[in-house]
Amino acid sequence: MRDGQHGARLPAWQGHARGGPGGRPRHLRRADRRGRQGRAVGAHGGRSPRDLDGLDRRQDHDRPEPQHGARGARRGGRQGARTRHGRPLSVHIEPFRGYRYAVGTSRDVSSAVAPPYDQISPATQERLYAMSPENIVRVTFARDERGVDKYARAREVLDAWLTRGIWRREERPAIYPYTQTYRVGGRSVTRRGFVTLGEVSEYKHGRVLPHERTHAGPKKDRLDLLTATRADLGLLFMLVSDPEGELLRATAPEGEPISEARDLQGELHRLWRITDEARVAHLQELMEPRPVIIADGHHRYETAVEYARRHPEATAKLMAFFTLEAPGLTIFPNHRLVRNVERFDLDGLLSAARQWFEVAPLPDPIAFHPANRTIGVVAGADAAVVTLRPDRLDRIAWPAGTSRAWRELAVSILHEGLLKPLLGITDAKLDARTHVDYTPDQGEAVRLARAGAYQAAFLIAPTTPEELQTVVRGGELLPQKSTHFYPKLLDGLVFHRLD
Repeated sequence: MRDGQHGARLPAWQGHARGGPGGRPRHLRRADRRGRQGRAVGAHGGRSPRDLDGLDRRQDHDRPEPQHGARGARRGGRQGARTRHGRPLSVHIEPFRGYRYAVGTSRDVSSAVAPPYDQISPATQERLYAMSPENIVRVTFARDERGVDKYARAREVLDAWLTRGIWRREERPAIYPYTQTYRVGGRSVTRRGFVTLGEVSEYKHGRVLPHERTHAGPKKDRLDLLTATRADLGLLFMLVSDPEGELLRATAPEGEPISEARDLQGELHRLWRITDEARVAHLQELMEPRPVIIADGHHRYETAVEYARRHPEATAKLMAFFTLEAPGLTIFPNHRLVRNVERFDLDGLLSAARQWFEVAPLPDPIAFHPANRTIGVVAGADAAVVTLRPDRLDRIAWPAGTSRAWRELAVSILHEGLLKPLLGITDAKLDARTHVDYTPDQGEAVRLARAGAYQAAFLIAPTTPEELQTVVRGGELLPQKSTHFYPKLLDGLVFHRLD
């Protein structure tokens, strides 16, 4: 295989980790020993919602896993992971020799890239297949074909590509600055980040903080693919706090990009490389005291943790880091589209809602701007706006142990104040996806509800980055489908092999 031909050198912490994910890398264990010795001597120191969210995937992909640790337990884990200076440990990062698309001389690789697997509907899959016989979707999310092991087939396709030089490995380890330029609200925005290998660990260690639950089906699917291909193909979308802009300065792109691509929405993605060892070491130092939050990729992250548990030498995962404070962190709401509610009646719903909400007509739901305590409801030709009364927040039957910050989320108010008590849509029904679909497109939600494709659309405000941080750092998980980060990262710009 091409990795072997290049004589790849694993990062030190990747090749010498002990005890599976969460084990201390050798260089950090040495630092720990030095610290203990120092202290001993007194040292100081236009699509359908299913297209948008992948809800047409098999139902066995939606079996929920238990939440990973109670709120208090996760908080305790983070405290236990602090250094003697009170700083939380973070994800250790390393440069890597990435594989990049190498056909032709153009840096435009639009025909070879694909969105994350969980954003690919059957129609999108067919579109990607038609774009190129070398599109990465043929490995990341291959077609289901009768009598064909799609994971073995993915391995065969990838090996053939590498043998033919379709994808080639970089000569030097690098960290890759990554930008996404896109339009939102009538203006152009650029989000800046960087791609690198990050060390995975269990959530209890507090280096990586989740914000949503996972399901068993997608994790098995991703683990089967990873085991078959031994290729890390998809970027995790990770968030890190950088109030002073140090990470952005350290990873500022220089010169022309090495590759670029337009995604299926027409947004522009660009990649650079940093190979200078001093710059890489500086970035590693800057990352050291910063725990990170998973934005997108919880299933793939937990798959990587499980793989590392089975293969302690493979604790690295392909990650893209973006900063919480910089421009470009766009979070859309996931508006709710309700179906299959017995004897649904809008007038009856609004009448019951008045015990907690003020109710008023909504003349133009497409132009409506939801707020945290203000929700739009559209059913056929009718629409209303419901606003939580100031004195009613504490009257809602909140789940035990939830914080004020969690209860103030727009999605929490919708679920606990309307969907669950008034429509009988329980958490189990949400998990089963029998009653609610989702779309980040407010206009589409309104059109579908007015056309009768759904009984009602509930229009909510987005979760803000500040709300996300507050809830997650408090040790809680957000309600289901609380965030829709835009644009999605691309598979196929660069990838990593574990061999």
